[in-house]
Amino acid sequence: MHRAARTTSVAFVLTSALVLTACGSSDGDSVAADEKQTLTVWAMGTEGEKLGDVAEKYQEANPNITVKVTPIGWDVAHQKLVAAAAAGKLPDIAQMGGSYMGEFAEMDVLEPVDTSVFAEKDFFPAAWKQGTIDGTTYGVPWYVDTRVLFYRTDLAEKAGITEAPATMAELQQAAKAFQDEAGTKWGLSIQPGGLDTVQSFYQFLYSAGGEIVNEDGKAVVNSPEAVRALENYGSYFKQGLSEKSVRPGYDVTKDFNAGSVPMFFGGPWIMTLLDENYPDIKGKWAVANVPTDKASVSMAGGSSLTISADSEHKAAAKEFIAYLTGAEGQADWYQRTSDLPANTGAWESGELATDPDLKVWRTQMETAKVSPTLPKWTEITSKVDAAIESVTQGKSSAKDALDKAQSEIEGLVE
Repeated sequence: MHRAARTTSVAFVLTSALVLTACGSSDGDSVAADEKQTLTVWAMGTEGEKLGDVAEKYQEANPNITVKVTPIGWDVAHQKLVAAAAAGKLPDIAQMGGSYMGEFAEMDVLEPVDTSVFAEKDFFPAAWKQGTIDGTTYGVPWYVDTRVLFYRTDLAEKAGITEAPATMAELQQAAKAFQDEAGTKWGLSIQPGGLDTVQSFYQFLYSAGGEIVNEDGKAVVNSPEAVRALENYGSYFKQGLSEKSVRPGYDVTKDFNAGSVPMFFGGPWIMTLLDENYPDIKGKWAVANVPTDKASVSMAGGSSLTISADSEHKAAAKEFIAYLTGAEGQADWYQRTSDLPANTGAWESGELATDPDLKVWRTQMETAKVSPTLPKWTEITSKVDAAIESVTQGKSSAKDALDKAQSEIEGLVE
């Protein structure tokens, strides 16, 4: 499925911002919501493929509205959005990942969210924060994404593990027990290096109380908490509990199915993937919240829906977004895609309220932490990626690696 789209061409974004004009038409210049009109919508990945069906249903109830959905691959989404913004041709509604929001808000091409229509209290705190830059919200949360622990319950039984590890100390104990008692090749799959290694590290970093950049915009990646988190992370590789070399495009679910990897951190879409691709282990795995260090904190991801500042269909766009992000629309979207609802009201009934596995995801989202919406965030996290890899490969200590990252990141947040 979709996920973990990364921003690119940051320099081009900043250059483009210099030539963009200010925001376009105000709501007063927009076409009224009840007039006949066409809404253009860009959606990415699986969402782009599924949204057309929802749009057809919406059009039946709103015959004056034609919703034209353009599916776009995550691999080209950022490039297309930047080009459209520079040309003043963004669609009326665009799906945006959290890593995009700071850039496009800085470019002044997004319409601020109408808080008389969309209420912060209706959404998970991290989901709302993801679309908020300098106190102004530009995106309405559509779906949320976080990471929890997947583990093989049948192998846990062989290892003498009766409950999911509740603390970071218990996580490492379990990894050792899986190897020693259940005969697994590895204890825990975490990323050793390369692009986006930081996404594997967030669970350790945030749970230890560390951050990369704090709320004041100050680099703090070499804090004692962050150093301790990286020491913990690196210890899995030092002790042979995690694999030091993972090929590009590695699919952990294959080794999870085979039993060589008994634990890993993953997103919600993996539950569906495991059920569909590996029915033989159905009932032999479970999910659990991120083990506690100072707290149990995971990364927060997902997507928001934004309205172009130049759109002439803002009123109709608001109504369609309200339909997609309301509790009923979110519950329907979950059934279609398995995307976790951003609207907490959707979790109050049906499978979302009763399924024990889904309760794990909801609990994790309550404390999930969103990354700062900074224009240079991709460049910043690349420095952390390098620091992590230096430690996992035994080339430097956690303190030295993070001191180096700190000095590099300080120049990117000034």
